[in-house]
Amino acid sequence: MAISALNRKLLRDLLAMAGQATAIALVLAAGMTMWVMYLSNFQSLQRTQQAYYERQRFADVFASLKRAPEPLIERIAALPGVVRAESRVVADVVLDVPGLQEPASGRLISVPADRRPDLNDLHLRAGRWISPTRADEVMASESFTEAHGFHVGDQVAAIINGRKRTLEIVGIVLSPEYVYSIRPGELVPDDRLFGVFWMERRALASAFDMEGGFNDVILKLAPGALTDDVIARLDTLLERYGGLGAIPRALQPSHWTLDAELQQLRSMGIAVPAIFLLVAAFVLNVALSRALALQRPQLAALKALGYRNDELAWHYLKWALAIAAAGALLGVAAGAWLGAAMTDLYAQYFSFPDTDYRVSPAVVLGAVAVSLLTAMAGAYSAVRRAVRIPPAEAMRPEPPARYRRSLIERPGLRERFGMATRMILRNLERQPLRALASVTGIAFAAGILLFGFALVASTERLITIQFSVAERQDVTVNFVEPASSTAHHALARLPGVLAVEPQRTVPARLRAGFHHRDLAITGLPADARLRRIVDSDGQAVALPPEGLVLSTMLARVLDVAPGDRVTLDILQGSRPRREAQVAGLVDDAVGLSAYMEIEAVRRLMREGGTLSGAALKIDPAQEQALSRALKALPVIAGVAIKRTVIENFRETLAQNIGLMIGINVLFAGIIAFGVIYNAARVSLSERSRELASLRVLGFTRAEISLILLGELAILTALALPLGMALGYGMALAMVRSIESEVYRFPLAITSATMAWSALVVIAAAAVSGLIVRRRLDRLDLVGVLKTRE
Repeated sequence: MAISALNRKLLRDLLAMAGQATAIALVLAAGMTMWVMYLSNFQSLQRTQQAYYERQRFADVFASLKRAPEPLIERIAALPGVVRAESRVVADVVLDVPGLQEPASGRLISVPADRRPDLNDLHLRAGRWISPTRADEVMASESFTEAHGFHVGDQVAAIINGRKRTLEIVGIVLSPEYVYSIRPGELVPDDRLFGVFWMERRALASAFDMEGGFNDVILKLAPGALTDDVIARLDTLLERYGGLGAIPRALQPSHWTLDAELQQLRSMGIAVPAIFLLVAAFVLNVALSRALALQRPQLAALKALGYRNDELAWHYLKWALAIAAAGALLGVAAGAWLGAAMTDLYAQYFSFPDTDYRVSPAVVLGAVAVSLLTAMAGAYSAVRRAVRIPPAEAMRPEPPARYRRSLIERPGLRERFGMATRMILRNLERQPLRALASVTGIAFAAGILLFGFALVASTERLITIQFSVAERQDVTVNFVEPASSTAHHALARLPGVLAVEPQRTVPARLRAGFHHRDLAITGLPADARLRRIVDSDGQAVALPPEGLVLSTMLARVLDVAPGDRVTLDILQGSRPRREAQVAGLVDDAVGLSAYMEIEAVRRLMREGGTLSGAALKIDPAQEQALSRALKALPVIAGVAIKRTVIENFRETLAQNIGLMIGINVLFAGIIAFGVIYNAARVSLSERSRELASLRVLGFTRAEISLILLGELAILTALALPLGMALGYGMALAMVRSIESEVYRFPLAITSATMAWSALVVIAAAAVSGLIVRRRLDRLDLVGVLKTRE
């Protein structure tokens, strides 16, 4: 098949501008890589989630309570909108894991031994189902067994209702209820310190005095059923049995975390590529405008030979489309590869039987279409302007710019600068729009880098505020049931304990108008030293003698402000209903929090010196002895050692943010390289005659390189402050966009983050400058100086 003359010309033009075309294609490829990586993971995780939920019959409503008789489940199943109801026994225990110094926490969940559960069915990965005749057999969550190297047949000890029992692992399973498995109250999961176990119903019920009763219920609703209405009816039924407030699937911790990650993936898959595409369109417009300006004589000849304007326009648009197609194909391949790597990373935190990762045709076609549309948008104005020039005018060289004395040539300034510096500044002054466009493109690269590095700094700031300023304790303990004041003295006598600070937490439903949230009201001493309330700036907030101090996020959810009153439905003890005034707000970093002075909580509950747990300051040398003592106490429900929590937090974020930072540095470097390299090549093509003349007049290669590369250095220097401002805006927007009821990252931009961002941009500029310098050294003086008239 013969190639047309215009297509042969297109191939020659692309080869002649291979460097610029490659740089533009790389910028487009970077954007499409992000597009494919994020959106393919979004679709794959969503598809995997939906299939897994449907296969395992994941529940729609979850409720916990103190204890209810088993016959009540029939009334629950008869509620309007309920398709299926299943009662369970659920208990939290302390685990004594061989080789693990600190106490671990476990959650025991009952399952029938003679059949599979009607809801929240388990996926058996290894071993077998529990036997109805073996009371100490359990099936363990896969994440916990992998963290400790456990296999089928291994044993783990647990403190069950005050007695130490040895449990045998007969099966390793996954559950849709614990796709994201995290210990209550923790920021990040730690599979070493939290495991979920499924135990035969009768064995677990007898261990916790639950024969003939249950303390947990899950529901499956009919399509179209009103979830809020079902929850209201369910809470009414469970109120007299110590119900702790039912929640929909949307608020179930594992599902909520996974759903939040899915929404973030979709947002990132649209917002981040848009930045790269904007820069690519700008670079393409500048490069094509200059290429067409150099081809004015060829354009005139083609018109004289009879080619129509639309044929020529399509010819030059194909120049842009060919680059876009190459960038799209490279981006799809790189995005699929990075997407698979990201899927492997997600597999460490989200436990699915398998992850159905694939890049859908819709994502690929979307990437190609967006790339081509970006190329056409960037090339359209340049092509339209070029093809509308009449042939006779196009045969003449482009008229020179009108001469006028530049600002730098005025008396008083001219003497302060050398010739090379004046030439650089004069050219920038005469091309302000092009200079501004180049500065903007480089600034975007610096902004993306600052945005990435700011996430690291924000994470460090969050760790500092949460674990050094707010939480000064070394160990936090929680009791199975609220204890009397004697527990305070018992804790103080444990090995290595230097100070004890009591805490009283009360589960409650906070209501304000039509808004409500279920959470724990935390009572702390007015003069707390170990666990303090601090805002996002690290400033301590004092607790008033009466009233609530709410986190700003909780106040936003409840739509209340200081001075408003909220209703407290206490979900413990006699379950009284109280009212309290919102005394203040605190812009904290973690969770939805409601604080009161501990004596105010006790007055609210009409009790004495009761405490639910305590913060401990300990002697580090006695940590092992303390851990052994805490493991042996049946009244302890959970133990958190701050050192371990921080290590786990850093490890988890290092894996996640490390990948993000690597991608940001690489792709921002590509943007900086693409913008600076194209600016240098365009400047070289425009000024090659001028630079060659200077060489003939005796200027050295270093001197003419200074003229060209000095201009790039000035553009880069001007772009860096703008890039810092853009990066601050992007980081602020990202921090606000990922604000959730779980955590809020404080924005932290340090001198180090700005320095690293600037260094990467400068490095990309240096690489671009070296490549252009090589072309400058090979400048054909005779060919360039030939007259074109």
